[in-house]
Amino acid sequence: MIAAEWVKFRTVRGWVLAAAAAAVAVAVLGLAGGGAQGSCAGSSCAPLLGQGGEPVSDSFYFVHQALTGNGAVTVRVGPLASTVTQRRQGAHRVPVPWAKAGIIIKASLQGGAAYAAVMVTGGHGVRLQDDFTGDIAGPAMTAGWLRLARAGDTAWTRVGAVTLPGLPATVQGGLFVTSPQYTQVALGVAQISGDPSQSTAAFSHVALGWPAGRWTGTDVGAAGPASGPATGYTTEGGTFTVTGSGDIAPVTDGPSGPGVTLAQTLGGVFVALFILAVVGAVFITAEYRRGLIRVTLAACPRRGRVLAAKACVIGLVAFAAGLAGTAVAVPLGQRVLRSRGVYLPPVTALTEARVIAGTAVALAACAVLAVAVGVIARRGAAAVAVVTALIVAPYVLAVPVPVLPLGAADWLMRVTPAAAFAVEQTVTRYPQVDDVYAPAYGYFPLAPWAGLAVLLAWAAAALTVAYVLLARRDA
Repeated sequence: MIAAEWVKFRTVRGWVLAAAAAAVAVAVLGLAGGGAQGSCAGSSCAPLLGQGGEPVSDSFYFVHQALTGNGAVTVRVGPLASTVTQRRQGAHRVPVPWAKAGIIIKASLQGGAAYAAVMVTGGHGVRLQDDFTGDIAGPAMTAGWLRLARAGDTAWTRVGAVTLPGLPATVQGGLFVTSPQYTQVALGVAQISGDPSQSTAAFSHVALGWPAGRWTGTDVGAAGPASGPATGYTTEGGTFTVTGSGDIAPVTDGPSGPGVTLAQTLGGVFVALFILAVVGAVFITAEYRRGLIRVTLAACPRRGRVLAAKACVIGLVAFAAGLAGTAVAVPLGQRVLRSRGVYLPPVTALTEARVIAGTAVALAACAVLAVAVGVIARRGAAAVAVVTALIVAPYVLAVPVPVLPLGAADWLMRVTPAAAFAVEQTVTRYPQVDDVYAPAYGYFPLAPWAGLAVLLAWAAAALTVAYVLLARRDA
């Protein structure tokens, strides 16, 4: 039966050309890269990289001294006082949940160097963090005693333990304060205000498990005196008052991040989706329109086999077209974008392969869904309208022009077939970084394969309904 349906497909030149056009659309529009242009040249936009190769921010005020061998730092830290300076409102006190004050041991003063730090935060209690992505929650307190000790490559507190491979014998250790950009929520839509914050904390009863040396203040990661809020430290009666700004954390892809991801090379997928939905729908509705469905069902009375064969043929054709297009668009599209000065966050070969293959599977599932809806509706135009509305409309409302609150957009991208676009996701959501984690910035609420599974479930459900109707209705 599959062979018979394949013969039907390839003998209609328009269907074959349409499938080829879908592949070409994905490839050509992928190479166009959505017309994105940038100003990066050489390494001018290369981000600071952490120990795992991820883009990071490494900016804080550090009161430190050289520490050789094993030892510990103990201190009592007071609560953070944070200030945000906004253009309209001026400077005013607000809580900054991820402002940090505590003890840090760092391999060097170089940006991106290995570190371990224990800290109090503005709204997330005590944390033990290391090498930018490591984060362990401790007690829910905003002030108190902290201790960070080193034994070989291991630094630990009661919160937990971390290992820093290759930590040099002499490190920089001491007190630090940092304070990221201020995040606020308006009308259910999270926004990064773009206004830097600064935070201040007092450190007392500072005790070193190393021979005491001279304390030095360094604004790590600062571009210059005018680059942000005032930072520094003072000491009086054994108490250090430290003011810092910035963050020690991974760089996310929200408004404060690069803004362009691998998905920029997949703009042609929407064109291909529409083309393949049309082909999938007319592959069955053409037989209804011309009355040939009676001949098909007479030749094969087992109607479920007819439906399965049509779904298999159109699914394989759509998968082949999608795979051919994305295999060109993704790797070559990245080269084109970079040649135009656009910065793209690096991805692994495995992630790239998942995006290519996953997108092809999603296009195949969309075509199969169109076949099923075509059986249900018996009209090609209606089937195409339903499929595009189910997939494209939720995506448009949540991603390119986000008009919905985050909660509604999140819901749409979980339960509609548009959830399959999560397979294109290449960015990471970090719980220890406040940002706009929304589909508009490449963050989908479901994992890549889970999102694809939602579309496959819709296709399976539609095929089930189509089978029931095909078995009960007259041809």
